[in-house]
Amino acid sequence: MKLTRDLLSQAVSEAFAQAQREGEIPAFSLPPIVMEKPRQGTLGDYATAICLQVGRLAGLAPATLAHLIAKRIALTGPIGRVEVAGPGFINITLSASWLVRQVDEILAAGQSFGMVDAGKGLRVQVEYGSANPTGPLHVGFARNVVIGDTLANILAAAGYSVEREYYVNDAGTQMQLFGQSLYARYAQALGLDVPLPENGYQGQYLVEWGKEIAATAGRRYLDMPYEEAVAALTELGLKEKVLKGVQEDLSLLGVKYDNWFFERSLYASGTFEEAMALLRQRGYLEERDGAIWFLASRFGEDKDAVVIRSNGLPGYFASDIAYHYDKFVKRGFDVVVDVWGADHQGHVPRMKAVMAALGLDPERLHIVIYQLVTLKRGGEIIRISKRTGDLVTLRELLEEVGPDAVRYFLLSRAPDSQMEFDLELAARQTEENPVFYVQYAHARIASVLRLAQRTPLQPTDGDVSLLEHPSELNLIRQMIQLPEVICDAARDYAPHRLAYYAYELARSFHTFYRDCRILSSLPQEEALTKARLKLTLAAKLVLARVLALMGMSAPERM
Repeated sequence: MKLTRDLLSQAVSEAFAQAQREGEIPAFSLPPIVMEKPRQGTLGDYATAICLQVGRLAGLAPATLAHLIAKRIALTGPIGRVEVAGPGFINITLSASWLVRQVDEILAAGQSFGMVDAGKGLRVQVEYGSANPTGPLHVGFARNVVIGDTLANILAAAGYSVEREYYVNDAGTQMQLFGQSLYARYAQALGLDVPLPENGYQGQYLVEWGKEIAATAGRRYLDMPYEEAVAALTELGLKEKVLKGVQEDLSLLGVKYDNWFFERSLYASGTFEEAMALLRQRGYLEERDGAIWFLASRFGEDKDAVVIRSNGLPGYFASDIAYHYDKFVKRGFDVVVDVWGADHQGHVPRMKAVMAALGLDPERLHIVIYQLVTLKRGGEIIRISKRTGDLVTLRELLEEVGPDAVRYFLLSRAPDSQMEFDLELAARQTEENPVFYVQYAHARIASVLRLAQRTPLQPTDGDVSLLEHPSELNLIRQMIQLPEVICDAARDYAPHRLAYYAYELARSFHTFYRDCRILSSLPQEEALTKARLKLTLAAKLVLARVLALMGMSAPERM
């Protein structure tokens, strides 16, 4: 299905070509014709400022040029009316007869409706979640996961070949501290006075895990040399406690990964050495003060960055270099999308510099930065868990408000915007709650269609040419925007646009439901009832599609 705005851009382009052939304006190359939605609905469905952009090239005032072009735009296909506004805007109103035919197009497309081919099959890896594997996922990382997973859905719908990856930081100082902390809690569970290491993990979850291990393993790890025991407990804690819990939480949220990538594999496979050798060969590594530095200053950065510390151990930046070398060079992804918290904002230009140093186009790496979430209950900010006294976990949030509310609320703002998550609002079964409002639209549609099944009327028999009420046409206008929303959200890495769109689509249906009686028992209204049932069936399909893209359920009853 071709985007509506592309059809309109083509018609405007053809009008320019005609004016040039007829000698009304000189020959020149047109820039891309951008079609936008006017802020005021009275100004049409789409508008373009192309005449303001090229008036000088045409040798005419923009308004004069706009009138000259407007009269050459054929009123065929989607174009119902063309008007000139202001200093030279061309406003286009969609044809009602074309609009209603889109109901049949939507139903014919079925589950593929909304899919576009913007990605042309390019291989894209989306890496998200990737919390330090030292404890349960907390609410802060929930936003990361929801943004990344929804973005992966959008990119797949936009024609990309998508792989979803969770990066497990199982190397470095934090894992050592985790293992030492778990050993201390395990030993304490067996009655030994073993203190936590300095800067160790204090969470109550480690106390519980220590007790569980003590109950099943007894003194097994106490009988080992300390370093050997810590290594064994680190591995056990990572795989049987942390990652198992993370996978369970993500499953509850409807998130599945194609690949779990372990940081240690970068060193075991030799990938780290390969990446360092390439940077050294290109002259971007330098030994200084006993450490190895990446010369980020050559790419406009204020200062260089340590790759290997003076103690001979690689820093976290070294792993990032090797990991992205693995993504682009060894695995051959065309594009990589990383979802990072705002505390990593300063790391972005450094990673772009690494791309250039490795001989890769920095534009192939896209980093989505998100702000953390403030939890509120009513007017009160919640910082700690009632259950454990620690940070609120993702599991607790899911248990309180459910996965659909978690996903919608965390998508309801642009990633780089601060956001508050109101638990009371998320649990409310009223129209004030946007999750309820959107899902209720789907349930309401399902209810109407169930009632229709008790009659001899078949929605698929409807004659859409009978649809002419403004609320019917406005609902169709909203429905046909889905392909453009997907295309733009993929282009701008902006998954929050789905939440906005879902709300507006639901509102359009609720308005249609209020203004137009869908089911009528009057014989003279049978044809109109069938047409409205067909529209309702198409609306159900589109609403279910956008809910699925957001990873949410489409309830049949509420």
